[in-house]
Amino acid sequence: MKLRVRLQRVTSRVELLGADPSLKELRELIEETLLSSQGLSADTQFSLSLNGSELLSDSGQTLSSCGIVSGDLICVVLPESAADRTTSNSQNQQNQQTAAMTSNQSSRPAASVSDPGESGPVLDPEPPSAPSWEPMLCSEAEDGQAPLSLELLHHSAQTSSPTDAIVVAGHLLMLETGFIPQSTGLKPSEMPPGWRSPAGFYKLQYTHPLCENSLAMVVSVVMGPVLIINATLKVNESVDTVRKLCLKPSSYVTHEWPGESAAAAFRDLNKLSRIFKDQLAYPLIAAARDAMALPVAFGLAALPPELVLRVVRLLDVRSVVRLSSVCRRFSVSMADSSLWRHLYRQDFSDRDVGRSRDTDWKELYKRFHQIRYERRHVTRHRPLPPFHRNPFAPPVPLHPPLPGIIGGEYDQRPGLFPPLPRLLLPPRPRYDPIGPPPDLERRPTGGRAADIRRGFI
Repeated sequence: MKLRVRLQRVTSRVELLGADPSLKELRELIEETLLSSQGLSADTQFSLSLNGSELLSDSGQTLSSCGIVSGDLICVVLPESAADRTTSNSQNQQNQQTAAMTSNQSSRPAASVSDPGESGPVLDPEPPSAPSWEPMLCSEAEDGQAPLSLELLHHSAQTSSPTDAIVVAGHLLMLETGFIPQSTGLKPSEMPPGWRSPAGFYKLQYTHPLCENSLAMVVSVVMGPVLIINATLKVNESVDTVRKLCLKPSSYVTHEWPGESAAAAFRDLNKLSRIFKDQLAYPLIAAARDAMALPVAFGLAALPPELVLRVVRLLDVRSVVRLSSVCRRFSVSMADSSLWRHLYRQDFSDRDVGRSRDTDWKELYKRFHQIRYERRHVTRHRPLPPFHRNPFAPPVPLHPPLPGIIGGEYDQRPGLFPPLPRLLLPPRPRYDPIGPPPDLERRPTGGRAADIRRGFI
């Protein structure tokens, strides 16, 4: 069992042999190895704790019975006298080291420089110290920052275009993901030989320790303002997967790319890292392990079932159903009764009363979801009430007659429309050409009939 032991703010790693070590064996190992390294004697009294406050009682019990598993952090609690003595010893050691450094600097001969304005010698100023670089990934870099490995690659590659800079950054991202260049004897700060072709394309080949007998080949081609990256995976001499990624170099490379500084040449390195790894590097590893029937190395499928359920509880029911159709393992995990009980309480919170433990929560959710859907469907498509016409109302003509207007269907077929009551019609004009003149309506009693054309002649 491997554990971490913290003594006076110093964490050390220890390993206990045996299938189920006891708490006594851990105390003996700490007395033999760790106390002497902190300037304490082997007979110093101490206690062990998991959280620094509650002490573990040594009654011959095993570590597993105390709830300790491999990788846990064990705190060594010292009495106040021993802690004060350890602090004073560390301060004395620091004072001795400081005094030794001061004596070495004073014994070192000082170089004199003649100054005509002063009589005494002038000491040479100390050379400036080299800048300190902290370990950094491209995903952690902000604007104006770049990892040291990218600075070295950018300097040694001698980039001649923004596309060269993107390919150099992609090579570093492949190294961060665990890929190893196929070239032998290559330094981490050097690009593989032949990575850049005069024809305008780039070719890099890698292997991965998690994917045995596999070869990943990354070929990049410039198509106008876009760089197209094609990654081909060969497993057992057969092409298994081809991935494609399109990037615009102008989105990640500034106008200062010809300089020596990678921090000034790149921008949005964290975004470039996320896109490159999620769409190219990680899918290559997953496809290679799937082709060789190896277990999943990362992702949601690599988590234990209890953690998968914790993550899935944050999704809605539609996402849970879609996730269950991905693979057989997710289908089994999504059928968990506790998950569907959580979804049922989330969507139907006021109906979980008096349910037994043997309730099939998934079927219960289906039934209530179907009832809710039918209610919404009926409410949405409710028919309108029928229209009842008043039988005493007069019929409404399609084209009501309008006296005083010549032409139209009313004049051509006057008998088509039923007559309207006199009260509904407007007053008739004096010279209405619709009907005959009033004089012609009554016939004369005797003599010859009047010629109606005489007035027009």
